Amino acid sequence: MTETTTAIQDLTGDYQLDVAHTRIGFVARHAMVTKVRGSFSEFEGTAHLDAQDPTKSSAELTIQVASITTGQDQRDAHLRNNDFFDVPSFPTITFKSTSVRAKGDDEFTMVGDLTIKGVTKSVSIDFELTGTAKDPYGNLRAGFDGKAVINRTDFGVNFNAALETGGVLVSEKITLEFDVSAIKLTPTA
Repeated sequence: MTETTTAIQDLTGDYQLDVAHTRIGFVARHAMVTKVRGSFSEFEGTAHLDAQDPTKSSAELTIQVASITTGQDQRDAHLRNNDFFDVPSFPTITFKSTSVRAKGDDEFTMVGDLTIKGVTKSVSIDFELTGTAKDPYGNLRAGFDGKAVINRTDFGVNFNAALETGGVLVSEKITLEFDVSAIKLTPTA
C-alpha cells in the first residue's frame, strides 16, 4: 500500500530515474498505414525538482541505443545499423535540459538539448506530473508523463524507401514518449 503525499513542497530535491518502472519510448508510422512502437531498456537519468520555482528544475538522460526494442528482432537489428542509429559509432542518445516553465499546476514544458548520432538540437517536451507517493520502502516517488515530436532526419536518421502506392516506409515524424517514475535521493551527510 502506498501513501499519497499531500504537500507538493515535499518534491523539491534530487531524483534518479527508476529504470524498472520507467518507459522511454517512441512511435513511428510504418508503411503509411500503422504505427510501430518501440522503447529502450537501458538508460539512466537524474533530475532536480524545485516545487517552489519550477524554472530551477532540470534533468539529464542517457540512453544506450543498442537496447532498442520494437518486438521484432530483424527490425531492431536494422535500427541499430548505419541506416538508422549506427550504434557502433553513436552508442548513446543524450538529453540535457536547458530550461523549464510551468504551464499549469501539474503541467510543464522542459526544453533541452537532444543528441542523436552526434547531432544536437533543441527539443521541447511537455510533461504532466501524474502523481507522488511514498512507497513501502520509504522512498518518495514522483511520476511524470511526457511527449515530444521530432523529425528524425534533423538528427541524420535518414533511411527510407518509397512505397509503390505512394508515401514512404517510415515516417519522418517520430513521437517520443516518457513514462517516468523517479525516486528522491536521500541527502548524504
